[in-house]
Amino acid sequence: MSPPAATPLSTRVALTLAVLLGLGAAALALTPAHVSPRTRASELAVLAAGALLLVAAGTWLVRRVLAPLDRLPAQLDHARSSEPLERLPTTAPGLAGRLAHSVNDLLDRIEESRRENAVAALAAQEAERSRIAQNLHDGVGQSLTAVLLELTALGADAPPELQDRLERLREGVRASLDEVRSVARHLRPHVLEDLGLRSALAALTNDLFGTGDVLVRRGVLPGLPPLGDELELVVFRVAQEALTNVARHAEARTVEMHLGLQGDLLELTVADDGRGTAGRAEGVGTRGMRERAALVGGTLEVAARDGGGTRVTLRVPLPSRTEPTP
Repeated sequence: MSPPAATPLSTRVALTLAVLLGLGAAALALTPAHVSPRTRASELAVLAAGALLLVAAGTWLVRRVLAPLDRLPAQLDHARSSEPLERLPTTAPGLAGRLAHSVNDLLDRIEESRRENAVAALAAQEAERSRIAQNLHDGVGQSLTAVLLELTALGADAPPELQDRLERLREGVRASLDEVRSVARHLRPHVLEDLGLRSALAALTNDLFGTGDVLVRRGVLPGLPPLGDELELVVFRVAQEALTNVARHAEARTVEMHLGLQGDLLELTVADDGRGTAGRAEGVGTRGMRERAALVGGTLEVAARDGGGTRVTLRVPLPSRTEPTP
């Protein structure tokens, strides 16, 4: 809400000067002070003292009027350097307060525009992921399937001395086909679209750790409120990145993933007992998780876990509460 209109700054400065000149004229008119035709030293001293007094009073009054404006550049620099953008204090009177309100309104518009652009970029990114995944499935995947079938047919008629070579070829093609399917699933989480977030998180941990010796502890609070497609996608992508980092780099024996509520916040935690991230610079993956969290007004924390390893925590304000999901 904008503050009420105030007297323009130019008018206030002019009134201040008029008051000072009026006080000087009143002092000359109402006091016995006068100036002789031949000005004496004592009279010059009185005039100089009066002039200095008027200058000092004028400087003090004008500074008092303009001081809030002098502070605005520093406040703007601080607001610009913070993330998210901080708002200026609006308690200053007059023009400074109105400027602060206007700047805060502009910052609100900038942040809203940034969020809309980021959401649009996220949607475009997901659409591109979906397109690439579809091309992999329909193009490369089907071609490899055709090659595998052809090798199987050749193996039925091939002489015994070629059977081993054909089997190795079949195994190589089969491994490549599995890799293509895995990349396609990573790019486009069909299970999230078809079965929801709980099933998608379960499938994610099974894909990454189902065939290894890593102990997985997974928990999703029942009865979570509806989160919306955008928030579910952010939670899934953050979990995907965090768990993929554990699988590739942590050398962990145990990984824990929990999704639940902390007050009015949705909280996702991924913790492992692996090597940890102490002394390592923040990577592209972590920055990507932070950016995704910011899209839905959330925060991401990456910290050392008690006992060793790393804990990734995503906290997001819940959307407006409706009836809980079954």
